[in-house]
Amino acid sequence: MAEVVSVRFRGNAKHYYFDPQGIQAQPGDYLIVQTAQGLEYARCAEGNHTVPDQSVVQPLRPVVRAATENDHKVAMNNRKREKEAFGICEQKIAAHGLEMKLVNVECSFEGNKIIFFFTAEGRVDFRELVKDLAGVFRARIELRQIGVRDEAKMLGGLGICGRPLCCSQFLDEFIPVSIKMAKTQNLSLNPTKISGTCGRLMCCLKYEQAAYEDAAGRMPKNESFVDTPDGVGNVSAVDLLRGEVSVRLDGSTESPKRYKSSEIRVLRNGKGSREGIEIPKDRPARAASSQEAGKESRFVRRSGVAPVPSSPVPEEDAHRDQRRHDRRRSGKGKPGASGVKPAAPASGKPQRQEKLRSDTPVPLKPGRSDRPLPVRPVSDTTAEKKAAADRAAREAARSDGRPETKADHKPRRRFYRRRGKGNS
Repeated sequence: MAEVVSVRFRGNAKHYYFDPQGIQAQPGDYLIVQTAQGLEYARCAEGNHTVPDQSVVQPLRPVVRAATENDHKVAMNNRKREKEAFGICEQKIAAHGLEMKLVNVECSFEGNKIIFFFTAEGRVDFRELVKDLAGVFRARIELRQIGVRDEAKMLGGLGICGRPLCCSQFLDEFIPVSIKMAKTQNLSLNPTKISGTCGRLMCCLKYEQAAYEDAAGRMPKNESFVDTPDGVGNVSAVDLLRGEVSVRLDGSTESPKRYKSSEIRVLRNGKGSREGIEIPKDRPARAASSQEAGKESRFVRRSGVAPVPSSPVPEEDAHRDQRRHDRRRSGKGKPGASGVKPAAPASGKPQRQEKLRSDTPVPLKPGRSDRPLPVRPVSDTTAEKKAAADRAAREAARSDGRPETKADHKPRRRFYRRRGKGNS
């Protein structure tokens, strides 16, 4: 075991091991370390700790000292010098007419070397540019051509997930990513959705690839010939996350049905002919749905008694009960028609209303009989009022002593003048 200190240089997410040489460093401290290019200004990522000898790259270079106030000032002056060098280099590139894009500039801690990072589609002859830059800065000039992924790592930014780029935060080195990973994970092959800021495939496609490959090994492929509780058919789609497949049944014009992986039996994996495939007589058992299991557990948890399994129902009755249940759930059935309200317990909390089967008789309340209710006749109050008015008129005529006329027995009619031509 070797005692080391992990440091991180500016613009690089990779950690490097250095020999502390007795210096106790804490995360966040700035150190001056010895590198192959000379002294460098770095930040401590992990303090003194031990690692196996196999993980240390020899020779293990030492930590010179903890950064002082003067070292911080030198580092700040180098940052100002980098900004000036960036503007001057862009002017020189435009003057020489080179097809290259300047990305970043780094100046060594001692100030004797300046590195220019650029991107270009092909090879660029920058020999004249190096001579002009060396004459301006009086230092060793180095130009490095990098790729678009290195450019995104240096500049940083936010991904489509809203978080900082992985390459600029914690990825030590780029991992190979292929379009096959996007196909395995059933992602849209739209380049704008699976590409990162750099224009290449996102590095995060590699994170869950192992889990998807393991799930794909346990699920059938598309166009596989399978046996289901409802018959045989071909697989039309596979949902790896839910562990379900969509099966297009033979002789059925309906849309494909979804089954769990435990409800199917693979007769042929992948595309191919059905010749020579023997179809078993017994079909796979249908798995219990999670909703029914949840209802049963809630019933046992509340009542403390397991529900008694009902007697088997013929297939036609089962379909009829299922259709009735669907109508009630959709709101077309009458609420409360298939069940009764139980009595409230002593605690005062209402109990859950249990549904009754369609063939179970509904119990009557105490004191009630099964006799039909009496029908109350409906009378026309307007006719009664008119008859009472006629009787009152006849009685008034008798009291006056005049004989009854035919008009007393006829209802009074009302005439309305029709307004038309010639009427005022």
